[in-house]
Amino acid sequence: MSIPPDTAAPAAVSAAVADAHRRDWARVLAATVRVTRDLDLAEECVQEAYLTALTAWQGGVPTSPAAWLTTSARNRALDRVRRAAVLQRKLPLLIEPEPVQQPEAGGAFPDDRLRLVFTCCHPALAVEAQIALTLRLVCGLTTPEVAKALLTAETTMAARITRAKKKIAAARIPYRVPTAEQLPERVDAVLHVVHLLYTAGHTAADGPALTRPDLAGRALDLARMLRLLLPQDREVAGLLALILLTDARRATRVDDAGRLQLLDAQDRSRWDRDAIAEGDALVRLALTARPPGRYALQAAIAAVHAGSARFEDTDWAEIVALYDLLLQRWPSPVVALNRAVAVGLAHGPLAGLEALDALAAEPQLARYPYLAASRADVLARLGRAEEARLAYDEALVFTANEAERDFLLDRRTRLGV
Repeated sequence: MSIPPDTAAPAAVSAAVADAHRRDWARVLAATVRVTRDLDLAEECVQEAYLTALTAWQGGVPTSPAAWLTTSARNRALDRVRRAAVLQRKLPLLIEPEPVQQPEAGGAFPDDRLRLVFTCCHPALAVEAQIALTLRLVCGLTTPEVAKALLTAETTMAARITRAKKKIAAARIPYRVPTAEQLPERVDAVLHVVHLLYTAGHTAADGPALTRPDLAGRALDLARMLRLLLPQDREVAGLLALILLTDARRATRVDDAGRLQLLDAQDRSRWDRDAIAEGDALVRLALTARPPGRYALQAAIAAVHAGSARFEDTDWAEIVALYDLLLQRWPSPVVALNRAVAVGLAHGPLAGLEALDALAAEPQLARYPYLAASRADVLARLGRAEEARLAYDEALVFTANEAERDFLLDRRTRLGV
């Protein structure tokens, strides 16, 4: 069953294809890789399927776009494979036949997307390449989007992705979930990728909307699959908890007009209490690891926010203490920035400004808009309006997301200088 032809206007078809790309790219590509055993060929076949859909769906958008796209891409791939006399000689990505795998005890057999994640995160690849390739292939981000997410030049990122694909082919990396013995060394990179993907969805790098729910949803989906595959891994539990507790606030992060709302202005009665309850339970489990991992500690911070009935009830001293632990576990300029903001709320704006100014020479924060925006907020609270205006101007230079820009402009206008 499909939408009748008279309702499948060109604009509607384009929208349907775009929506299918956001929702189903990873599923379609992963299913096609199982046929081609070659990432480049699979990606080419999937791209052709999406292009064909723009024309074919003029006669009616299929009820299941993902199934249509998967069939189209796999048929194209099978045609290419049949034209090759010997698959192993023509498509050298996977020489070994894939073994039959059984579900892990207490877990669930992972779908093709998870196979693709672990292939992209193989230890033969540099960590930067693992992340870039997974964002490009599994998550469907364009190369420019991957470059923005990783704060890298587009040309550099394009070359990195190409080298990663060639490395997979040359090393004959198998398209499968690692064995139980191999999992520990592989899971850290996968968790990093899923976390980065959620971050890209939580706040879009640019564009009119504050968030990209499609990316956030993909990250949550992958985190749940990892939890099923690795039920005893505390950091997997921590990452899933972090995503659940953070995403529980999604509906209140903008108002009805799409304007950004910070924590102090959000309607907490609209937070997703089921997600918070699930996240809280996972946090308690994740914190039993000794020492607790970075995702468990980040989730614990999110749990403090989620458990505060009002912004004024937030235990900022506890949050600062958790950030102190997190800095020991994961030294990061961004973590130090978040801690500085918490210091300003726990101990007053002067203490916050001192902590923020201590980060001014940090190279990784030189073009990071949240440092300047945080300084502007603290300076405004101190009544130093002219300095705050200059800090807002600096933040605006590096802010591409339109919702964030509108928020900063409004804050600057309210200074009255």
